Amino acid sequence: MARKQRNEMDWTDDKEEIIWVSKSEIKRDAEALKKLGAALLELTPTNLAKIPLDDDVREAIKLAQRLRLEARRRQIQYIGKLLRNLDPAPIQEALDKVENRHNQQLALLQKLELLRDELIEKGDETVNKIVEQYPSLERQQLRNLVRAAQKEKAANKPAKNYREIFQYLKSMIAE
Repeated sequence: MARKQRNEMDWTDDKEEIIWVSKSEIKRDAEALKKLGAALLELTPTNLAKIPLDDDVREAIKLAQRLRLEARRRQIQYIGKLLRNLDPAPIQEALDKVENRHNQQLALLQKLELLRDELIEKGDETVNKIVEQYPSLERQQLRNLVRAAQKEKAANKPAKNYREIFQYLKSMIAE
């Protein structure tokens, strides 16, 4: 029987699959974790509390929020290093939920702006439709605001009632 030499390896006996990761892929992953850490820095404390993080990462984020310039950049790198020890999928998922809630709020505000514009253009018929959709609105108050905004628009005055309609809709519908 032939004897194996020292530097020869028998690849047929290995039962485990060897996964080779390139240096570029490692760098891309590290960069993605740094971006995730930077996104976490932009969150408010209440939103940050909704993200599943270790205490070390939370403390590093709180510190980084106070730092500026080069110190902040180094702290973001450190946060990325800490995130390598965690599973980033649940963190990213929670971050997406928080950001999506923000997007939903923006969509609601845009909807309210369109509703306000429609109210001013069409007047009482739109007021009736909107009050049917949202019974918490007071028909008379909304009518008065719409008429005042129409008068302002016709007289080229500042749009005080135009803004008040939006604020009224926002306070009554967004709640």
